[in-house]
Amino acid sequence: MNKPSGDWSSPILHADLDAFYASVETLRDPSLRGRPVIVGGTSGRGVVTSASYEARRYGVRSAMPTARARRLCPNGVFIPPTFGAYIARSREVKEVFDAFSVAVEPLALDEAFLDLRRASRLWRDPATAAEALKDRVLRATGLVLSVGVAPNKFLAKLASRLAKPDGILVVRADAVQEFLAPLPVGQLWGVGEQTSIVLQRLGLKTVGDVAACRPAVLENALGAHGAALALLARGCDSREVVPGQVAKSVGAEETFETDLVEPVSMLGALLKLSDRVASRLRGQGISGQTISLKIRLSTFETFNRSRTLGQETDSATAVYRVAQELLERFIDGRPPSGCRVRLLGVSVANLSQWPASNQMVFDREPEWAAAETALDRVRMRFGEDALGFGALLEDG
Repeated sequence: MNKPSGDWSSPILHADLDAFYASVETLRDPSLRGRPVIVGGTSGRGVVTSASYEARRYGVRSAMPTARARRLCPNGVFIPPTFGAYIARSREVKEVFDAFSVAVEPLALDEAFLDLRRASRLWRDPATAAEALKDRVLRATGLVLSVGVAPNKFLAKLASRLAKPDGILVVRADAVQEFLAPLPVGQLWGVGEQTSIVLQRLGLKTVGDVAACRPAVLENALGAHGAALALLARGCDSREVVPGQVAKSVGAEETFETDLVEPVSMLGALLKLSDRVASRLRGQGISGQTISLKIRLSTFETFNRSRTLGQETDSATAVYRVAQELLERFIDGRPPSGCRVRLLGVSVANLSQWPASNQMVFDREPEWAAAETALDRVRMRFGEDALGFGALLEDG
C-alpha cells in the first residue's frame, strides 16, 4: 500500500461553484460571456438569486431587490431562473465529486463538502486533489469551482469563500490561528448584524479578539451562541462530513448500438466496464467482495449473475476475471442465435472502507497496482475515458 507522501492534516474540502446560476445561463447562451448577467425575479418586487462577477463590480449581490440591482447596473442582462437547467448541471458536477470521494455532503445545488481522508493513495496531498477537482469540473461541465481545503468543515467553507473567484485556499492544521486571527468577526458562522453590534460593544473586532476573549464573557453576552462562537474563533468544529446517500454498490453499464454476438467483443466490453468500476472504487477509497454481471439480450430479457469473493478487492484484474467467468458460464450451452447481447453491466457490492483486508487478490502484483494508480490519476484529471487498456487482460 502506498503511504501518503504529503500533508494530510487538512483533508476536508468545501467546493463552491462560482456565480452558479449566472454561469449556467452563460453556458446556455455564450453571447452573455463577459456581460453583467443577473438572475432572479425580473419584476419590480423580484430578488436577485445570482450575479456574474461582471455584475458584482457594480455592487449587485444575491438577495438584493431587483429594482435596486437595475439602478446599480442599468446595462445588466436580467434573466428569470431556469431551475431545470441548474439541477441538470448540478447533477453533472455531483458525478465528478463522487469520483473523488465516497463521502460527499451536498449543501445546495452549487456547493458540497468532500472528505478526502480515504484518497491519500491517489493524491500527494489534498491541495493537489483540489486542483484536479477544479480542472475536472471545468472540463466536464464548463463551470468554475472555488475550493477551500482545511482540517474541518467550518474552516473549509470559510476558505472557499475567501478563495473566490476561481481559487484554492489551503488552511494547514498548524496555521489555523494565523489564518483566523486577522479576519473580521463577520466571517464567523452565525455572526450577523445584531451579533456584530454586541461583539463590537465588547471591543471584539477580529476573530482573534473573539478567540482571546474568555468564553464566559461571550456566553454572558450571547448565551449558547457565545459559547459556539468561542469554539469557532479557535478553529474548532467536530462535525463530520455526512454523505447525502451512502452507496450500496459501485457499477457501470453500457447499451450497445449494435448487439454483440462474438464472445471476444463481449469480453472486450467487460474489460472496459470492469476497469471503470475498479477505478471508481479506488477513487472513492472503498473495496468490495460481491461482483455482479448484468446481461440484457436483444429480446430485452435481463439476467443477473454474481459471485462473492473471500476477500475485498478494488482491482480491475479481479473484477474482470470474475465477470469473465460469469459471462462464459452464461454463454455456455446457449445457441449463438440466443445470445445477442444488447447491454452489459458490471457492479461491485458488499462495500467496505479501503484498504481491503488483502489487496493481493488474483495475484495482483505491486507493479500492476502502481499502474492502476497511475491510470486513476490521469482519469481524475481528464475523465474516465482518457486512458484505458489496449488489449484484454491475459489469463494468469
